[in-house]
Amino acid sequence: MKKIELEIVALSHSISQSHSYAVVLGEVNGLRRLPIIIGGFEAQAIAVALERMNPSRPLTHDLFANFMSTYNIELSEVLIYKLEEGIFYAKLICLQDGTETEIDSRTSDALALAVRAGCNIYTYEDILDTAGLALDQGDESSTGKTGKALAGANAIKSENEKSLESMNLDDLNEMLQQALEQEDYVRAIPIRDEINKRKKA
Repeated sequence: MKKIELEIVALSHSISQSHSYAVVLGEVNGLRRLPIIIGGFEAQAIAVALERMNPSRPLTHDLFANFMSTYNIELSEVLIYKLEEGIFYAKLICLQDGTETEIDSRTSDALALAVRAGCNIYTYEDILDTAGLALDQGDESSTGKTGKALAGANAIKSENEKSLESMNLDDLNEMLQQALEQEDYVRAIPIRDEINKRKKA
């Protein structure tokens, strides 16, 4: 199965969902984006590493990274290998004394460690096809690179006000494009899922 390399291109906060964040992974040398909903603690852990901040005491992910370094365990890559019922599954590919070990991980934790280790992030083509969002050619530069990944996003209209299920496909596609242009990836996810659900029907 073909692996696609990804990089963290944004960390988006949704005003419409006060405790929701999306870490947005971008296809390296491509236009597809893979938004993944994460919690506030994990978003903070990723943001701290992206912005190269130094907390006065190590965060949990810093502790784990220090532990791996102390015992000569190298995090060689993170692989997002499965998507099931809207949940992404990841594993850490680790090397120690020439031996490779795979460790199951929550995707948000794996990404927080990947930023600290500077390792590559991958997923499979079928996951990106299913859950990815394609940007138009003109939107390629709208999201910053990893070093400038912290980006806020404004909600346009709460989906609670107008149920996605009652909207036609043209309106959904228009709303999805609007959310992508405003980089509100948290809002884009349920719209994308509704469109995909109809395509399968």
